[in-house]
Amino acid sequence: MKNLASPSNRQTLRILYTAELGVREATGLNDGPRVEEYQHYCGVGKGSNWCSAFVCWCLGQTRLANPKNPWAPALFPAKRIVWNRNPLPEKKLYAMQERTTYNVQRKTPLPGDVFGLYFPELKRIGHCGFIDQCDGKWITTVEGNSNNAVIRKRRLVSTIYQIANWVDPM
Repeated sequence: MKNLASPSNRQTLRILYTAELGVREATGLNDGPRVEEYQHYCGVGKGSNWCSAFVCWCLGQTRLANPKNPWAPALFPAKRIVWNRNPLPEKKLYAMQERTTYNVQRKTPLPGDVFGLYFPELKRIGHCGFIDQCDGKWITTVEGNSNNAVIRKRRLVSTIYQIANWVDPM
């Protein structure tokens, strides 16, 4: 799929993913007509986790390149990473906010960038969504498969593991 980068791609993407706010699962089991559209776009069926499928579907609807993959880590290849929290030794996790450092290509995330949350029990990124706004301390997100819906959420920057840019051509 051709990546049609332009100054308005972020705006177009933002309009699309915010229009999906309120989409809910039918029974709370990763199902429902719209959820299944996201899953189908990535080649998986009803019942599959869908945070990554939601992100890929939105990118695809705006004709942006994406991995079409329902696995959240697929959205974070090295060439797409624009912001990365340096991992800390396990024993220092209690002081994460004070000791977290960042590798950045860009200081402030932009609307349409994709965030990833690291799950220690999985030893990988286990959830993702779109960054909608950032004030330096807080990030407002739009994410699917959170509370069985597409919702807007506020997260501390210190809880974000990686940020990837799928809007601009690589």
